[in-house]
Amino acid sequence: MAEKNEEKRFLLRLDQKLYDRLQSEADRQGRSVNAHIINILNNTSDPSTFEQRQVIGNVISGADLTGNGLVQVSGIYYRYLLDDNGDLDVHAQYAIIEATGNILTLKKI
Repeated sequence: MAEKNEEKRFLLRLDQKLYDRLQSEADRQGRSVNAHIINILNNTSDPSTFEQRQVIGNVISGADLTGNGLVQVSGIYYRYLLDDNGDLDVHAQYAIIEATGNILTLKKI
């Protein structure tokens, strides 16, 4: 049998302006104020990693990629993989498209 999530109830004090703003946003989204607040909290408590926040999307010069499979980004050395498993082009630019642990996936742009 599936476990039911246990809910904790507590009193939350908000000034009227903030409550009115939350109520307006909740109405637009077809939610109760409570469901809207839960949605906001769930979306902002994302356990994203440093790499997901600060590294993905950066562009690296091919000249900065070492032949031994390492690249330095924000002062940290990472292993890297090329998304097409092709040969390294030192004259190209590469975008970081994924980070898994200490391994970055790069796409030639």
